[in-house]
Amino acid sequence: MNKKKIISLVVRYSVYGLVALFFFWAIRNHYFDYIFTESTTFWHLVKQHLQLVLVSSVLALLIAIPGGILVTRKPFRRAEWVVSNTVNLGQTIPSLAVLALMISILGIGFQTAVFALFIYSLLPMYRNTVAGIDSIDENLIDAARGMGMKPIQILFRIELPNAAYSILAGVRTAIVLNIGTAALAYVVGGGGLGVWIFTGIQLFDNGYLISGAIPVTLLAIFVDYLLRLLERLIVPEGSKPSQEL
Repeated sequence: MNKKKIISLVVRYSVYGLVALFFFWAIRNHYFDYIFTESTTFWHLVKQHLQLVLVSSVLALLIAIPGGILVTRKPFRRAEWVVSNTVNLGQTIPSLAVLALMISILGIGFQTAVFALFIYSLLPMYRNTVAGIDSIDENLIDAARGMGMKPIQILFRIELPNAAYSILAGVRTAIVLNIGTAALAYVVGGGGLGVWIFTGIQLFDNGYLISGAIPVTLLAIFVDYLLRLLERLIVPEGSKPSQEL
């Protein structure tokens, strides 16, 4: 076993040990009790959190990926710079600022939180879609044209399968970030597990804080794992990076 593997194992098991100690400390101090004593409220907040993430992510998916495909088409290549910088601009605005701006337009509630999460989901999906398609070897596309394939056939048979890994990586990144950012929905009355997180902060109650924050963390890890499994099922073997093979 070489030095790098030894260091990697030491770091990994050290992290596992710290996580185990944290849970032991939290359970011993009854910081998870609210999950069981107020289980109805807890599951209601989980449902709200999932709805926020699902709606905003689906909306971003329907806009960002088709938009990324569109700007990689020859007639729209000139628009790529404008679209890319517009999407980048949306990402640079702080999430709380987006929420504050949209309160005056959409009011307080679910729709305002969904809009802010939607804005923050666009960039990873859009950027990875464009990068994935642009990374395809032009000789491969020329060969497809030489075989008589039409542009739409090239897109669905050559470009999208070869860009699938990059596109799905962007989707995974956006959704996992959304799960964490959705906690801010509490600020505009959007619900979700952020209600317990901010309640814990305001009341200096570690029970509420941990009972809200840890489920958000575990949910993000679980969804990331599921999306990685989806990548393995969808992405062609030849399109995966060498470490994924």
